[in-house]
Amino acid sequence: MGMAKIKKGDNVVVLSGKDKGKTGTVAKVLPKDGKVVVEGVNMIARHRKPSQANPQGGIDRYEAPMNIAKVAVADPKDGAPTRVRIEERDGKKVRVAVKSGETIDG
Repeated sequence: MGMAKIKKGDNVVVLSGKDKGKTGTVAKVLPKDGKVVVEGVNMIARHRKPSQANPQGGIDRYEAPMNIAKVAVADPKDGAPTRVRIEERDGKKVRVAVKSGETIDG
């Protein structure tokens, strides 16, 4: 598999769906499902019945995982969505924004 193009903590742009154009930070990557969770994006509301743990019940809002294909890494230069290329620089593998040629891993 090698190096992942999208990692936890990346700034990403949503490319499609109801949150298209939003940016956020990757909170979690689920490689097995090919999904990512992005903070504040793809929010869903779940109605909860009162339970022992939460006697009040009510509505939970949280981020649902979304397909990894729907997000692109934000270019460090201008925040626009970009593809990611993996290059070796000084013997280390780093992720490089295709658009600007900036390295993402600092």
